[in-house]
Amino acid sequence: MVAVFNKELLSWYLITVKLRETVESGIANPNQSIQSPDQNLQKREQQQSQSLQVVIQNGGDGKFEEGPKSPESEWVLTIKDKLEQASQDDAANVWSKLCIYRVPHYLREGDDKAYVPQIVSLGPYHHGRRRLRQMDRHKWRSLHQMLKRTNQDIKLYLDSMKEVEEKARSCYEGPVAISLSSNEFVEMMVLDGCFVLELFRGAADGFKQLGYPRNDPIFAMRGSMHSIQRDMIMLENQLPLFVLDRLLGLQLGDPELKGLVSKLALRFFDPLMPTDEPLTKSDRNKLESSLGYATTFDPLSDQGALHCLDVFRRSLLRSGPKPVPRVWIKRWSNVNRVADKRRTQLIHCVTELREAGIKFKKRKTDRFWDVKFENGILSIPRLLIHDGTKSLFLNLIAFEQCHLDCSNDITSYVIFMDNLINSPADVGYLHYCGIIEHWLGSDAEVADLFNRLCQEVVFDINDSYLSRLSADVNRYYDHRWNAWRASLKHNYFSNPWAILSFLAAVVLLFLTFTQTFYGVYSYYRPPN
Repeated sequence: MVAVFNKELLSWYLITVKLRETVESGIANPNQSIQSPDQNLQKREQQQSQSLQVVIQNGGDGKFEEGPKSPESEWVLTIKDKLEQASQDDAANVWSKLCIYRVPHYLREGDDKAYVPQIVSLGPYHHGRRRLRQMDRHKWRSLHQMLKRTNQDIKLYLDSMKEVEEKARSCYEGPVAISLSSNEFVEMMVLDGCFVLELFRGAADGFKQLGYPRNDPIFAMRGSMHSIQRDMIMLENQLPLFVLDRLLGLQLGDPELKGLVSKLALRFFDPLMPTDEPLTKSDRNKLESSLGYATTFDPLSDQGALHCLDVFRRSLLRSGPKPVPRVWIKRWSNVNRVADKRRTQLIHCVTELREAGIKFKKRKTDRFWDVKFENGILSIPRLLIHDGTKSLFLNLIAFEQCHLDCSNDITSYVIFMDNLINSPADVGYLHYCGIIEHWLGSDAEVADLFNRLCQEVVFDINDSYLSRLSADVNRYYDHRWNAWRASLKHNYFSNPWAILSFLAAVVLLFLTFTQTFYGVYSYYRPPN
């Protein structure tokens, strides 16, 4: 039993109990002595003192609270509660379906803007932020327009999201998604999901076809659309792909529809692609025949994607570069080994490689990661760098760092380019070769971008698809004859005048040697 009072309340309570006991005892036994009620009251108080512990808090604030416990017992109970929660987490296996992560603090140091949306929030992580609330008005407009166009009731979508609510919650980590009530979470999924689908369909079919006016501030491929695309590709700003599939299926009358959202997403995010290398039909056919498989990515045939960022990454890799470790790496590598932060140097920089006689050449392919090395020539596909490239690469790297079921191919490529680029001169030469095209202010900004992308990334050099290629390049670099030959070519064959000077020197040296030879010969064997 619990009692709450202050000192005055205690006094009145005891007086009331005493009077009640006196009246009851007088009615039950009129012949009892006057002291009997006091004795009964004392017994009653003793019983109450065993079952109650009086706590006077804050001068009697009128609250009921259990009696004081020893600090040590409260500490032990707190630890037991935490262990019980940990046991429940392990039993429920809450991490198995997690795929939309919060970017770790060690990655976002100094680059928080690259991971945090600036215009629109999707999902629970940034839901309700004050600076992002302006877009909520347009989200409701998109939902209204969709319901009006399809002539459907909102309850159809709410009920459908209720069915997958727990599955959708399990895609997010931390208390943010859990703190939302069931109705709040379902409303957010429907509102954000329909907003995303309206943007996808508008980019594919035209917003005018969906009923939006030409001068719409949001639903038009102009104005803030580029910033919206950049926000929607961020790791913390994702919606589960199965949620978008279900919502689009309800709109089109096929609840089990799969794959179409991925196709629409790729078309919507196409401006963020880090390459726009045009390939002729003959070049594409040669590339496909040399690889043995098609280079095009068909989202309709791949049902394993988790969210739009994952779809975009799979499209970039297109069946993925498969690392082929060398024999000694296979022998000594341990899958449980922790990556060594000290060993992230794959290759030397451009300036040093040029001094060793390695040539750089632009490779004709639209797969920016497909680097080749043969006969001293490093062939690198064209890479387009714009103001959204940094955020794109950072979020792709963060996803590969957090999600253990995906490879580190994007991270490997970025670290490879980071090793190649140490100075603006390196960027300038790659630009001269047609390998890097950028829309930034200067080559120094490009060099700074790559040097900052992987500052805190934990990377295993032996788990890179470029480890074998890097070993071949380093072996070529370490061969002294290649460096000497490159030095000779650079100093004496860099231009026609240098070549003429070299040939003149050779002829002069030959004539001098001939004259010396005949002079010595005539001395020892004079003519008769």
